[in-house]
Order: sequence, then structure tokens, then C-alpha cells
Amino acid sequence: MIDNIKSQMRKGILEYCILLCLKDGEMYAGEILEHLKKANLLIVEGTLYPLLSRLKNNGLLDYRWQESTEGPPRKYYTTTTEGKQLLQELETEWGAIKNSVETIETN
Repeated sequence: MIDNIKSQMRKGILEYCILLCLKDGEMYAGEILEHLKKANLLIVEGTLYPLLSRLKNNGLLDYRWQESTEGPPRKYYTTTTEGKQLLQELETEWGAIKNSVETIETN
């Protein structure tokens, strides 16, 4: 049960974290995975690609193909104007949630 709760918490913030990864520019999926792993958000490609597709289909991400010297071409993802707006809203919401949790912890 505890693992399920922890998993649900992570799933709830993955889209936000993906948008955060792309905040300063474009990345391909492998780079996004590395950023998430460095933050101890354990995610596998089988989870990441559907999230990227959903964000793209919702108009929050765009991508371009680029040839790679290390294998097949790569998709480089960027946030759209709508994605940047959503990120700003999520950052505000995250701050409010964090403050609420910290208030509960200190009471």
C-alpha cells in the first residue's frame, strides 16, 4: 500500500517536472530522463514517452527531429506558449501546496 501511495504522488507531479525540465530550452527524451533521475524521480522510457505524447497532443509541447551522430535521429521537445503558461500556473499551485503541507507539518 505504501508503495502505491508513493507511486501515485510521483505520477501526479511528473508532467509538471517534465515541463520544468524544458523550462530553459529543448531536450530529447534521454536528457529528460537523466534530469528526472538526478532528482531521484525514477521513471522509465515506457512511462516517459506516453507522457510526452499526451503533453504534445494537448498542445503543451512541440518537437523537431534532428540527426544524431550517436544513432538514430532524435526528437527534441520544447514547450509551446500554452505549455509555458501552464508551467507558470503549476509553479504557483506547487508553491501553494508546498506551503500548505509545511503549515500542517509545523502545527
